Amino acid sequence: MNNKILSLLGLATRSGNLVSGEFMTEKAVKERKAFLVVVSSEASGNTKKKFTNMCSFYEVPLYFYGTMEALGHSIGKEFRASIAVTDEGFAKNIINKLECEK
Repeated sequence: MNNKILSLLGLATRSGNLVSGEFMTEKAVKERKAFLVVVSSEASGNTKKKFTNMCSFYEVPLYFYGTMEALGHSIGKEFRASIAVTDEGFAKNIINKLECEK
């Protein structure tokens, strides 16, 4: 896993530009505040389907990345299945790093 991506998620958290957890991520997408959604590759099929459909409808970039533990740890929390980045600059930077890793 790319430590730069996890570091950027941590920075976004500390600057107040990231929400985590299924409810808060969904709220950010529906309020059009999310510029990027990251869902753990370990998330359940239902969670992945839900965010795939929602992000497609609201036209928010969606990536499946990392373990729930790695995502949670990067933002100073326990396990996290979903994260939304609410700052466009952070989101673009993270998307670039995710694309390079593909």
